[in-house]
Amino acid sequence: MEIQKPEEKISVRDFYNSFKTPLALEIASSEKGLDKMILEPTLNRPALAITGYYKNFAAKRIQLFGAGEMAYMRDLSPEDQVETMRKMVASGIPCVVISRGLAPTKPMLDVLAESDVALMRTKMKTKEFSAELLMNLERMFSARTSIHGTLIDIKGIGTLIRGDSGIGKSECALALIDHGHSLVADDLVYCVRTGDNTITGKGRELSRGYMECRGIGIINVAELFGIRCVRPEKKIDIVVTFIEWKQGIVEDRTGLERNYFDILGIQIPHFMIPVRPGRDMARLVEVAAMVEALRQMGHDGAKAFNDRLIAHMAKSDRYS
Repeated sequence: MEIQKPEEKISVRDFYNSFKTPLALEIASSEKGLDKMILEPTLNRPALAITGYYKNFAAKRIQLFGAGEMAYMRDLSPEDQVETMRKMVASGIPCVVISRGLAPTKPMLDVLAESDVALMRTKMKTKEFSAELLMNLERMFSARTSIHGTLIDIKGIGTLIRGDSGIGKSECALALIDHGHSLVADDLVYCVRTGDNTITGKGRELSRGYMECRGIGIINVAELFGIRCVRPEKKIDIVVTFIEWKQGIVEDRTGLERNYFDILGIQIPHFMIPVRPGRDMARLVEVAAMVEALRQMGHDGAKAFNDRLIAHMAKSDRYS
């Protein structure tokens, strides 16, 4: 598992190319400023800055001009607009985005062009754009890694199946898909830390919806089982590791001791299931996912049975 460190900066060009479609972005100036760097994974509303107050100004962020900022700029004289924008540009801002499809003023265009600062527009409302932007920027700046395995959505529980090559991961995944569950990624799962305790997994864009089944070859899951059996990404809730069964292997018989698998510093509940002839691996993985679903709802079957057993033993001792 090779871990890539979080991005410390991204170029305006990478930001635009990655999100021009989902954020409805268009370039409203020249492209000379696209090589400037965004140094923080968030945005700034420069309402105070355009009035002349620059203390604690967040210059490393994308500067978002909404309806309020644009209305204020239009109330200024052309000379004051030029002075305002030059002060902002001098602080080293990476780029400017105007929301609601509003048109920039000519002084804004002139100052940003002469300073090689990119200006973009979006038709999205300011609030909607801010929410979508923050989520996407967080992902771009997040730590990421890749894990060999197969990721399946089992009734809302993201289940990462891993194990040695040829142990039966894809065959198990195929059986789960046949049961009505959804494929997220096969063979290689790209994992991104998207929050304080959340790991999201997805596959390659090129191979989305395809999987390899030994003896058959590459199959198109959407064509065989329907488009509902394919998902682009999913939070990873549990990890299931297939291990080869051998005489004397220690198997968990109670489920009282919980194991965890570390992905990018997040501890994911981990089930280790021995593989041997006659075991329905798909059914076992399905049950593991349902066990985790119950635990997330506050119901732990193993603990409940253990408490019941202890209560029964205590009751027996009183009457012995």
